[in-house]
Amino acid sequence: MTHGTGGPLVLLHTSPVHVPVFDALRDRHHPGLGLRHLVHEGLLDRARAEGPEAVADEVGGVLARAVAEGAGAVLCTCSTLGAVAEARAEELGVPVLRVDRPMAAAAMRSGRPVVIVAALPSTVRPTLDLLREESADTDGTTFVGSLLVPEAWERFEAGDRDGYLDAVAAAVDGIAPAEGAEAPVVVLAQASMADAAARVRTPLTVLSSPGTGLAAAAEAAGYRPE
Repeated sequence: MTHGTGGPLVLLHTSPVHVPVFDALRDRHHPGLGLRHLVHEGLLDRARAEGPEAVADEVGGVLARAVAEGAGAVLCTCSTLGAVAEARAEELGVPVLRVDRPMAAAAMRSGRPVVIVAALPSTVRPTLDLLREESADTDGTTFVGSLLVPEAWERFEAGDRDGYLDAVAAAVDGIAPAEGAEAPVVVLAQASMADAAARVRTPLTVLSSPGTGLAAAAEAAGYRPE
């Protein structure tokens, strides 16, 4: 793995709700890791309306400024923008990671069917593409389905975090394998969904991205526990 230059790990967010989540994960699992947060809500708004490629240059500009200011590595916490962020790594000269790649890799390694749960339509295609990339190490036959929960995003935008997480958890609890079919792995496609995993009652495996994504980025940035 390519490692960072020793500067802080910069996190690119499209919502401020992610800042305390990742700070808490850092304090719990990576004490001493230098984090810097950049919040650009407008990037997601445009990507939803025009597609992720429409904001690729703007994302590249944000990341280039972060590197110029000393970033040792960058983690994009937005699943919709993850691919366009990752694509800038070579030109920037530092690791650029998407938060959901380790989660996707774990899902595909399971060898079981995968169900993507997303609150935004713009998240589904990038997540499907990512899972297909990660299936390169498997036989490529894993079934992947998706479940969209638009009512959850309405609550998120209204600032009702509990309502958002409860709606996601209820959707996950409603997933049931067909009779005789193998139980699927559930992928929570958006980082903001992570806490819904603690609210589900289902026995299914439910994967979220913040913890494993931050761990991978910390390693890429050259973090070493004190």
